[in-house]
Amino acid sequence: MSTILSVNLAVPEASTAKDVGVTGITKRPAPGPVYVRPPGPKTTGLGSGLVGDQVFDVKHHGGDDQAVYAYAREDLDWWEAELGRAIAGGTFGENLTTSGLDVNGALIGQHWQIGAQVVLAATSPRIPCNTFASKMAVPQWIKRFTAAARPGAYLRVVQPGQISAGDPVRVVHQPAHDVTVEVMFRAMTLQPELLPRLADVAELASGTRKKITGRLEKQTSL
Repeated sequence: MSTILSVNLAVPEASTAKDVGVTGITKRPAPGPVYVRPPGPKTTGLGSGLVGDQVFDVKHHGGDDQAVYAYAREDLDWWEAELGRAIAGGTFGENLTTSGLDVNGALIGQHWQIGAQVVLAATSPRIPCNTFASKMAVPQWIKRFTAAARPGAYLRVVQPGQISAGDPVRVVHQPAHDVTVEVMFRAMTLQPELLPRLADVAELASGTRKKITGRLEKQTSL
């Protein structure tokens, strides 16, 4: 059975990686239920989709299409073996640490029901940034994370409500295409030849579609 191992909220820390000066990438498990709701636009909304969480770099993170970030415990375990150190849930900045759920294999637009109330939809992969690299303090971390293609998934809130650690997760909607979070990540990083596969995905967020269209136009003009 697929479940939520922990629901993680930001622990604000000073950061030299961004000009905002503070980062919420470090997250710790919440002690009880957390309310999830659409946060609104990226730069003018509430930031995170989780009440009690915080987003400081609102130019690049948060907003409706990045309301929640999920990462699989199985992938954290893989990284533990790679790095030779323990990695607690929330270390990668994920709001949801999952178990038994193929996060990277989720189709863009796939819906997850969490517990009795909440429904989330996969929108895009996480693209590693300098804040993440600074936190991990691993040489060439962005390069290593990208090569591994285990990005985790950003999600938007389809139906709000409360979620808690231990809640079951069910896939309740599958879109009619074959583009997964991992495929989208590869297309946007090391394998741009995959970009045409994204062109007809109706579930792409508008900002993502604009970015992909621009890249495809550059490809065809070469």
